[in-house]
Amino acid sequence: MEKSILIVEDETAIADTLAYALTTDGFSPHHVTLGQAALDFLRSAESPRPALIVLDVGLPDMSGFEVCRRLRQFSDTPVIFLTARSDEIDRIVGLEIGADDYVTKPFSPRELVARIRAVLRRLQANNPVTAITQFELRTDEGRVSYYGQNLLLTRYEYLLLKTMIDRPGHLFSRAQLMDLVWTNAPETLERTVDAHVKALRAKLRLINSEDDPIQTHRGMGYSLVAK
Repeated sequence: MEKSILIVEDETAIADTLAYALTTDGFSPHHVTLGQAALDFLRSAESPRPALIVLDVGLPDMSGFEVCRRLRQFSDTPVIFLTARSDEIDRIVGLEIGADDYVTKPFSPRELVARIRAVLRRLQANNPVTAITQFELRTDEGRVSYYGQNLLLTRYEYLLLKTMIDRPGHLFSRAQLMDLVWTNAPETLERTVDAHVKALRAKLRLINSEDDPIQTHRGMGYSLVAK
């Protein structure tokens, strides 16, 4: 499966050149021009989960540093900063707030793609991903199968399960799940998460009563057990 890369860059020519380089190297690029659009993309359960974010420091609506600070409150997706400045203090600040690498403009698209691959390899070596063999997620069809049987899910059940499948083993707080899944229902209460988890578990048990892949962390939230 192609890994998704989110490009946050207000200069279309730069973004298009990078997107072309990523596509020819087997990635699936997505492009937004504003920091808030990037945060909305990352919070949306309907958006593909990017494997990495290429983030311009000089955005029109907020600095890339501020975008990184905000996204680190709910996401650990790796970030590579793009900047027109090469000051040491900027590089240090960027790395201190959670960036994984730093590239100064002008840059070679091929070099940046190589850096992206290097960051992803390093993260995979430190945090190997275990496949969830009991689930099959088909995002293009909006369907999930469990032990080979299609699940009949409501919209929010599907989005909730998809969010956890995308990040197996990750502990999601109820507040995080509300932000990621119920993006268009701001007045929904956190106990709605518990109700949907309960409904999901019931549907999963109908297929396999011996497996309970959704793990409850008392007082903290939920995670999906990877197998």
